[in-house]
Amino acid sequence: MNNLESGVPPTYDGLADLLDSAPTETWDTPSLCATWQVRHVVAHVTMPARLTPEQFGAEMAAAGGDFTLLSNTVAARDASLPVADHLAHLRSPLLHEWQPPGGGAAGALSHAVIHSLDVTVALDRPTVAPVEAVIAVLDQLTAANGALFGVDLIDVRLEAADIDWSWGSGKVVRTDSGRLVALLSGRTLPDGRALRRG
Repeated sequence: MNNLESGVPPTYDGLADLLDSAPTETWDTPSLCATWQVRHVVAHVTMPARLTPEQFGAEMAAAGGDFTLLSNTVAARDASLPVADHLAHLRSPLLHEWQPPGGGAAGALSHAVIHSLDVTVALDRPTVAPVEAVIAVLDQLTAANGALFGVDLIDVRLEAADIDWSWGSGKVVRTDSGRLVALLSGRTLPDGRALRRG
């Protein structure tokens, strides 16, 4: 297991541990993903633990090849699964070993870290991803100069308040490293901050 892959299991396990100890109503809390509650985010990220490649292909065909439509359909349908099932899926080796087609280990890590932050930032809870994983995703997103999520990083300096990490020059955006990942992923923070769209 390489350094990128090694950050995935503890991120999902950490999210499972956090949600396992949280009040039941936590699952109905809005996440950073527009229109999705926490349960929808978990249903989305755990698709690889529930769907075989054949089932995924059938879902994709039913969605006319539109992955966003597929994601929304599956999240809406599977969000109502029992909490115990969601937690088991987060801890599943199938999920921990999954890599997105064409995305490899880097794509699997960014998927795990970003969506875990969709939950933890919305709940104002500590980041569950290892710090090395968060830094790796910060580096991925800034190496693409914001293009992966369509954010404009011109004249922007990003500074992490909790670790020794910074990038860029210009107007300073300073917050903890997890929230920087969320901003770079096109999310709006609970305090209303967001990066300009490109």
